[in-house]
Amino acid sequence: MLKIAFHPIYKHHLPNGHRFPMLKYELLPQQLLHEGSCSPNNFFEPSLPNDKHILAVHDESYYRDLINLDLDKSAARKIGFPLSEELIERERVIADGTIKGCEFALEHGVAMNIAGGTHHAYSNRAEAFCLLNDQAIGARYLQQHHLAKKILIVDLDVHQGNGTAEIFQDDPSVYTFSMHGKGNYPFKKETSDLDIPLEKDTTDETYLSLLKKTLPELLDIVRPDFIFYLCGVDVLASDKLGTLAMSLEGCKERDRYVLQTCFDAKIPVQCSMGGGYSPDIKIIVEAHANTFRLAQDIYA
Repeated sequence: MLKIAFHPIYKHHLPNGHRFPMLKYELLPQQLLHEGSCSPNNFFEPSLPNDKHILAVHDESYYRDLINLDLDKSAARKIGFPLSEELIERERVIADGTIKGCEFALEHGVAMNIAGGTHHAYSNRAEAFCLLNDQAIGARYLQQHHLAKKILIVDLDVHQGNGTAEIFQDDPSVYTFSMHGKGNYPFKKETSDLDIPLEKDTTDETYLSLLKKTLPELLDIVRPDFIFYLCGVDVLASDKLGTLAMSLEGCKERDRYVLQTCFDAKIPVQCSMGGGYSPDIKIIVEAHANTFRLAQDIYA
């Protein structure tokens, strides 16, 4: 059975007019239930993880400053959200959703997190709506519990996974692959194991051709026993923070290909949703919902 992490805390209150579409975290599970793609049994509610799982990835001094709301003004400003106890709790709960999702993926082949994909969180700092790097935490959890040895992170958000690249820069046991907009934030990129920067207005055909050439090659080279998939929908042409020109159907085909490839290779995959900033919230929800529908179809 497909298991999906969701907690009401995911929809965090933000000031009026904030550019982050927090409403999607409430609407997405509602849509999946309303249309019958998922049932209540598909969802599980994460809680607060043990701090040791977070500290396996993040510097203790940074984490203590975070939970004590003791970041300096410059560091807090880089988050993009007003700093609060509830925000920190939300980030910890999201990380637990990915940790528990790893265990469900080992059991069922796939697991999803309605939120997550916080790939701009470095080991020692927050950036761009990302405070704790949920998939990095999940990867370390798997390794420390001897549930996986070699891990592949497939990051297809329109923004490079700079925090993830930094965390695993000297670690050959975790292979980081990021395919992203060349001109997108972050403007100073880190070095992933494989980066594919895409030109402005890259279309479905070019994007999918590159992906379908690259992913099988990576499976042969890396030979992972677990995959993390960051399936941001900010690759869409309508996205106000993206530079690519993909259609809804192209984005859906991207997800179908990644999930089908994981399924065929019998490699467990945990999926975190990542970004999506189209002005029309319905487009964001539809693009994310496609990922869940495909997972249900492929892993049924």
